[in-house]
Amino acid sequence: MNVLLVFAHPEPRSLNGALKDFALQRLRAQGHQVEVSDLYAMGWKAVLDGADFPARDAHAPLDTVGDSLQAYQSGTLTADVLAEHAKLRRADVLILQFPLWWFSLPAILKGWIDRVWACGFAYGVGEHSATHWGDRYGEGTFRGKRAMLMVTAGGWESHYAARGVNGPIDDILFPIQHGMLYYPGFAVLSPFVVYHTSRLDAARFAQTTATLGARLDALASTPPIPFRPQNGGDYTIPALALREDLAAGRSGFGVHVEG
Repeated sequence: MNVLLVFAHPEPRSLNGALKDFALQRLRAQGHQVEVSDLYAMGWKAVLDGADFPARDAHAPLDTVGDSLQAYQSGTLTADVLAEHAKLRRADVLILQFPLWWFSLPAILKGWIDRVWACGFAYGVGEHSATHWGDRYGEGTFRGKRAMLMVTAGGWESHYAARGVNGPIDDILFPIQHGMLYYPGFAVLSPFVVYHTSRLDAARFAQTTATLGARLDALASTPPIPFRPQNGGDYTIPALALREDLAAGRSGFGVHVEG
């Protein structure tokens, strides 16, 4: 398989750096072709602004959706974004690796999503009708590809459990996994999360890499999170609300997962 690993940590000698190096070695040893986008090393521009659409009318108000679509369709997106598009087209699997900073992505990785997920490429695709509301949430450009998060967190695993003070890790990662990955069509695998990273000694590191290695070995066969497809009949259109007979009496992120 072709794997794209997008790495978002400023220190290559960190735990994240060591896990990245292990992952690359393991994947290549299994015969996979691996590309890396090391965002800090690349000096990735994290802010979406008018400079992302060099052919736009600079005298007109910035339209982040319309200008993005025009630039994508005309091939005038910036060279760095086009290079990431090429990597994504080649990839069978996308891995986003990052530390959990303030319950979310580092800004540089969010900026990668903001700029690379161009209109016409990652969203704004497909037709709208009485039964089909665009190609998204299980459909879209990345349908047939897989994605997985590799995340480190300073808190204990119990802090991110169902009743933990930080909230369940599945809820914290939901906007990333469901909104940023499943929305444009990726089949999303359960995340690989390392907790309590400030107290990770040699024995725990060995255990962590063993578990990570097993996850990487099973990238092609691991069942994805069973998110509900938008256009499969579970949601009313155009309201895009879950049917009343499904997950009756429940609400929250969990109702968007089958079962």
